[in-house]
Amino acid sequence: MTSKELLYVEDALGHETYFQTQCQTACEQIQSEELKKTVQSMQKEHGKLFNGLYNLLGE
Repeated sequence: MTSKELLYVEDALGHETYFQTQCQTACEQIQSEELKKTVQSMQKEHGKLFNGLYNLLGE
């Protein structure tokens, strides 16, 4: 992986971490259980994306 590609992956990891944090913050403030479940699902998806990107670093 080139240094430029590594920077792209690091940037994407930062974005996914940010999205997970935002979802967590939203979940703490949401009253609707249905909406909370939707946001929690989004948080899990961003976690999967983070893990997928992180695994690229091990290759």
